[in-house]
Amino acid sequence: MKYRDLHIQTQREFPNNARTEGFGWLVRAGYVTRENQLTPLGEHAINHLRELSFILHHSSFLPTLSASDETFFPIATGDIQLIHCPACGYAARKELASFQKVPFSTEDPLPAEKVSTPECPTIEALANFLNLPKEKTAKALMFTRIADGQFVFVVIRGDMTLSEAKLRNAIGEVRLATPEEIANAGAAAGYASPLGLKDALIVVDKLIPHSPNLAAGANETGYHLLNTNCGRDYQPEIIADLTLANAGDACANCGNPLSLLSSIILATRTDFNFENILLALAESHHDEKGLALPKSAAPFDVYLMHVPGKTLDTRAEAEKVYNELQSAGITVLFDDRDERAGVKFNDADLIGCPVRVTVGEKHTIHGMVELKKRTETENKLVALAGMVSAIKNM
Repeated sequence: MKYRDLHIQTQREFPNNARTEGFGWLVRAGYVTRENQLTPLGEHAINHLRELSFILHHSSFLPTLSASDETFFPIATGDIQLIHCPACGYAARKELASFQKVPFSTEDPLPAEKVSTPECPTIEALANFLNLPKEKTAKALMFTRIADGQFVFVVIRGDMTLSEAKLRNAIGEVRLATPEEIANAGAAAGYASPLGLKDALIVVDKLIPHSPNLAAGANETGYHLLNTNCGRDYQPEIIADLTLANAGDACANCGNPLSLLSSIILATRTDFNFENILLALAESHHDEKGLALPKSAAPFDVYLMHVPGKTLDTRAEAEKVYNELQSAGITVLFDDRDERAGVKFNDADLIGCPVRVTVGEKHTIHGMVELKKRTETENKLVALAGMVSAIKNM
């Protein structure tokens, strides 16, 4: 394909709105606009990646993370949060990630005790008022299951955060319970507990049965109960992993600390996000001059250019090279512009094809062309007769 056919417009400077370095290089190389719209060159690159989709899951040219049937690429601007274990490689979306849950204590159950707790409708206020760590409190969350209207009372430890995704996996789709539904179940908003409820489905995080003597609501405004114990004071219908993992929690597989990463999704088991794959390639494969795309993922194998001569029509010679390479099954971006050599060299580096082929008068009159691998600094001369073989071996 020829440079002018793709209407490539490279940029000398990074865009002001470059969110990441990779995005900046894609703009400068002419794959996308500053508004992140694909250009003809970008469309061509995407179509090439689409042809490669079968091997992308097995590629080694991107530092990906796999979670279930999804493949992610870590990037600071990503819209998906992943929990990742650097030690064993475990990865999962934050809302679904597992982690080791450690009981706060193993003390014996104590008798429940009702205490006055005025103006304590939150875990923070309750813990401060009773001078307790949040780990010693029970957090109540109330929902209604959409499928059947069942009132659902959820209990997690006070220092943890509910994962609604895990809750949905356990019981189905839910919505927040209304004040009327809460009152009908016998609970008191801000002072609720699972004790003595009517027609409630009680669902607890799997750490709750191993967390003795938690402070919980008394289902009466202004009062809480000390020393509530799951199994003694109430019986849950469902025990499940319901809470969000955080950085620093212990990996469920190996026990090492987990990390929190921002990421973008590259693929599921059946679909690919090729624009994100292109961005991931740019993030992973560039240097101070531009993109340096791997041979297996670059939109063209070769960047072909000619340097105008005084006695030899180098453009006509480059056309011959262009046709020969294409006949050999080598994909070529032919820079057919009447531009200075320096401009073409810069654009070749920006666009990032694996090999640059230069047709110039000095060497072509002797039956030679200049080859340069994008990731190397040295050029080498090869005979036209051995050019195809040399490129295929680079």
